[in-house]
Amino acid sequence: MEQQGIKSWAEDDRPREKLILKGKTALSDAELLAIIIGSGTRNKSAVELSKEILSSFGNNLSEFSRVQISDLLKFNGIGEAKAINIIAALELGRRRQGSETPSKLKVVGAAMVYQHLKPFLGDLNHEEFYLIMLNHANEIIHTKQVSKGGMSSTIADGKIIFNMALTFQASSIIISHNHPSGNLNPSSQDLQLTKSLHEFGKYIDLPLLDHIIFTDNGYFSFAEQSLL
Repeated sequence: MEQQGIKSWAEDDRPREKLILKGKTALSDAELLAIIIGSGTRNKSAVELSKEILSSFGNNLSEFSRVQISDLLKFNGIGEAKAINIIAALELGRRRQGSETPSKLKVVGAAMVYQHLKPFLGDLNHEEFYLIMLNHANEIIHTKQVSKGGMSSTIADGKIIFNMALTFQASSIIISHNHPSGNLNPSSQDLQLTKSLHEFGKYIDLPLLDHIIFTDNGYFSFAEQSLL
């Protein structure tokens, strides 16, 4: 009788009951999104609306995680309140990744640094610049945002970078910024900045170990490419 009752309920409500009865892993991406949306339109259920939204991003959750409120408002049935719910849920998921990052991760290579940076630089449609500070044992003691820019550039001030590092008593540093375009090639500005910071770091005995150019699909390491 309970099953019959569920079948008779509105389609918009079924993903919630499916989650209760079968668990969260039993739900499709569209069903999970439908729970966040809450309701559809007169002619389209929340599940159908969710499928339409995800389809527009190639059913790729990585691409969908970049969505902006303005993108969501283009869909009939998505108002500002629902768009905000979706953005908040995506941001909460991104922050969860960051909370799982060990506070004293020992760096043994650029690939490890890339994984550490994913919660900070992943899924961004603008550039940000980060400073990773390490102790004598090459363990990460702090990861701090230095600057936030536009789609193609961000400003990194060497004075701010080294002031941060000295404030947190770092023994060495790693810098990183993302390229939202996915282009892994360093620009002339990237090369000049890295050279300047590397030289000054040697002068004050606070070495720059690497500069990582981050993209969602890979990274470029100045150290691995022998550019330091």
